[in-house]
Amino acid sequence: MQEGEAIDKNSVIPIYYQLAKLIREQIRRGEFKPGEALPTEIEIANRYEISRMTVRRSIAELVSEGMVYALQGKGTFVASPKLDNVVFELNNFNREMAQRGLNFKTTLLQAKILRADDELKERFRLGEGTHRILHFRTVTAAEDERLSLENKYIIYTKSKPLLESELNDPTLPGLIASHSDYLPVSAKKVLKAVVATNEEAALLGIAAGSPLFLVETTVFDPDLKPVGWSKSIYRGDRYKITSYDGWYQKE
Repeated sequence: MQEGEAIDKNSVIPIYYQLAKLIREQIRRGEFKPGEALPTEIEIANRYEISRMTVRRSIAELVSEGMVYALQGKGTFVASPKLDNVVFELNNFNREMAQRGLNFKTTLLQAKILRADDELKERFRLGEGTHRILHFRTVTAAEDERLSLENKYIIYTKSKPLLESELNDPTLPGLIASHSDYLPVSAKKVLKAVVATNEEAALLGIAAGSPLFLVETTVFDPDLKPVGWSKSIYRGDRYKITSYDGWYQKE
């Protein structure tokens, strides 16, 4: 890691996001090559004078992007870009809004700990008994126009208060890294075309039956156990789908 790189702890940009960006750029520059191990969490934390939990959350972000992968007990390694697969993603909302010069905001509508019902027990492959699930809902808007709605669920294992500052606009891997004892290492995403229910239409300010993109994401730990699940809906008239070949082309 280059000495000139630093993290601005006074910035409004979260520290974990800054660190993930630094490591992402180092990988793209070839400072870390495919198959090469990243420095340990302790080494990175000491280098930037931040907490190991922050480092872990940054690594979780990069794992979800497919840039790195974790091997339990061995470390985190740079992944090889997959150039022979077609990978589709919804356009990056924050980046596109910034490019257009529009003001955007993600609002936390709900955050609570609940008991897993039958559906969640099936999703997470949970046995009988009481299981705590962290559920939160956010809505993202640009210029006061609501564009997306997300519901995320994780297996909650850490006894710590839920702070709104931590939960505002979080990613699913970041939540898992911060609020559970599990290490997120892989994810499965399913894209569907659906229409807005009455509740979704009311929350997004659109007509019921309007076209939507639905992305269901399941995040797994090293033992391929589901530890996170989300349902994200995006307005079909405001989003597009983009295909990238390999992570070097993403900005």
